[in-house]
Amino acid sequence: MSDKLFNLKDKNCLITGGSRGLGKQMALAFAERGANVIVASRKLEECEKAAEEIASKGVKAWPYSCHVGDWDGLEAMVEEIYAQWGKIDVLVNNAGMSPLYPSLAEVSEALFDKVIDVNLKGTFRLCGLVGSRMAASEGGCIINISSTASQTPSAHSQPYGAAKAGVNAITKAFAHEYGPKVRVNCIMAGPFLTDISKAWDMESYQPRLDDAALGRGGKPAEIVGAALYLASAASSFTTGSIIAVDGGYLRD
Repeated sequence: MSDKLFNLKDKNCLITGGSRGLGKQMALAFAERGANVIVASRKLEECEKAAEEIASKGVKAWPYSCHVGDWDGLEAMVEEIYAQWGKIDVLVNNAGMSPLYPSLAEVSEALFDKVIDVNLKGTFRLCGLVGSRMAASEGGCIINISSTASQTPSAHSQPYGAAKAGVNAITKAFAHEYGPKVRVNCIMAGPFLTDISKAWDMESYQPRLDDAALGRGGKPAEIVGAALYLASAASSFTTGSIIAVDGGYLRD
């Protein structure tokens, strides 16, 4: 029963930021359950490496280089995917960035725009481009990746936190726009120890991890359960939901 419930055989899945970290873990998990995967990220070489590993699971994998902050470029990507693959069944808006900065007052306009473009604008654009096509055909599901930073504003996680709060909001909007044929949900990820975490000041950050219910950061593969749930028939009555996967990091 569980195999059928989480079966993704012959589904076509587009995952942005899919060449590493959480995106790659989701891509591999989907492939292991029969899905074909388009790996989209800025660096083609990294996409190609990930696609090769994904294809070893016996599915189709396609590396695609794109910048999710490029409004027109995203339209070109979606057009090409539909021309080559015919459909997208699952969209995962995973690409994100949170650059360091000295202080809020010193955040430049260029940095602010870049963070909003990658974390919010690109997600909004792909939800519209892909969701409208899903709604006009056989349906599908969209999974947005947000962050607990959207709920815990701090001087060190903005404008990233603001962008992710926007992702939470548009998730609900698109769920209503494209329901009932398209389900749109959001994983609000807590502190995961991906490659990005290597830049963290762990000595100062560790007390916050200790205060979480599980007392640690997440392993990248621990995102997979929630992603499989939302991508498959297991979540057939779930839409417009924001699901925290954070080890009990949030208290409210």
